[in-house]
Amino acid sequence: MIKYQDQLIELAINEDIGDGDHTSLSCIPESAIGKARLIVKEDGIIAGIDIAARIFKKIDENLQLDVILKDGDKITKGDIAFTVEGKKHSILQAERIVLNFMQRMSGIATRTSEYVELLKGLKTKVLDTRKTTPGLRFIEKEAVRIGGGKNHRMGLYDMIMIKDNHIDFAGGIVPAISKSKEYIKSKNKNLKIEIEVRTIDDIKTILQAGGIDRIMLDNFSIEKTKEAVELIAGKYEIESSGGITYETIRDYAACGVDYISVGALTHQIKSLDMSLKAVF
Repeated sequence: MIKYQDQLIELAINEDIGDGDHTSLSCIPESAIGKARLIVKEDGIIAGIDIAARIFKKIDENLQLDVILKDGDKITKGDIAFTVEGKKHSILQAERIVLNFMQRMSGIATRTSEYVELLKGLKTKVLDTRKTTPGLRFIEKEAVRIGGGKNHRMGLYDMIMIKDNHIDFAGGIVPAISKSKEYIKSKNKNLKIEIEVRTIDDIKTILQAGGIDRIMLDNFSIEKTKEAVELIAGKYEIESSGGITYETIRDYAACGVDYISVGALTHQIKSLDMSLKAVF
């Protein structure tokens, strides 16, 4: 994770600074020292403080960061997250990179916390999906965790996830499960198996076949979800997915599912407004 973050930070720095911050170089003395503070401009959950610290140190290891808030803290408009002091050039070079990470991560954490709050008192956990910005998955999923959600699989490599196309290409539910189990055994992998279902009959077929860990109910109505839970409960984990909104998520959770995956946590997000302002 740290290695990935360092690579991502390096990419962000190279893409933004290129052969130099010519605006700062042209109008501010190279040796000038200054101070800035990060000001929160919207209520929510803050995320990206740790990433910001790494960015500042990557730009200039002599920058001094005084952290006031931590990742996961509730914030209100006007809060100060941290101050940073050192060379003005270095602060300005880091400014937009820090804000880009923190604003998006805080937007994700804030929205996730709102979904989590909706399920208060129920056993159901909110999951993210692979619907992430290319290259930013680890960062966006970290923001989901900061907001109180749970991560689903990180990628194609850490779970067997048999979806509708896999089932169709494999020749059906039973062969898809059987071949997956054989693969895990032959490769000596420790991978859980989740399978997506489209109908109640699919569930009955899976219950007869066995050998999986979780069943995903894809685009089930609330009534069909209740029926599915009655069949599956106590045998396998149950996840609901597809077409579930902020307005309907609690009704689905009340059916008794263990998880609800919400793609909107990472792909329909409004960044949280904040700014880095010079201190005089």
